[in-house]
Amino acid sequence: MDIDKGKLIVFSAPSGSGKTTIVHHLLKQKNLNLDFSISATSREKRGQEIDGKDYYFISPEKFKSHIEQNDFVEWEEVYHDNFYGTLKSEVERIWSEGKHAIFDIDVVGGLRIKDKFPDKTLAVFVKAPSIEVMETRLRSRKTDSEEKIIERLAKAERELAFADKFDVILVNDKLSEAQVKAEGLVEHFIS
Repeated sequence: MDIDKGKLIVFSAPSGSGKTTIVHHLLKQKNLNLDFSISATSREKRGQEIDGKDYYFISPEKFKSHIEQNDFVEWEEVYHDNFYGTLKSEVERIWSEGKHAIFDIDVVGGLRIKDKFPDKTLAVFVKAPSIEVMETRLRSRKTDSEEKIIERLAKAERELAFADKFDVILVNDKLSEAQVKAEGLVEHFIS
């Protein structure tokens, strides 16, 4: 596959919807020829996260320098002083390897990619069956403070308003069913 045929597969969702689990499942499906687009972030590592695998962890100053140099496909200040973005060099790396880029990205970033590459992008909004289920999932992770959970739930309420701007809304009620549906969506889009 040459660079012109590379596609962008965007999975966006509020925290606790299950998008990361679905993306990891899709990456294991070798027939889909996907590679994970690693986002850059200025936030601190959480848990067992690895630089260059989960994220490119960079300082806020370096992030701002990349913004000034127009090095991002998209970027956003998601929380105060916590920047996230997709480096152009990351997409170029994946396409040069003959693969399609898959993103696990926040809602605004996902829509920015779709706006920038409308014909090359499949934008999927993953939705938990309810806010209550989302909250339960966030609490069961045991990675965030109570304050952070409340912040994430408030953000989720705002993000749900953007769902209809995506190509597809995938409700993640039963994970195995959502994974099968996601496979079908991606397979159809890249063929």
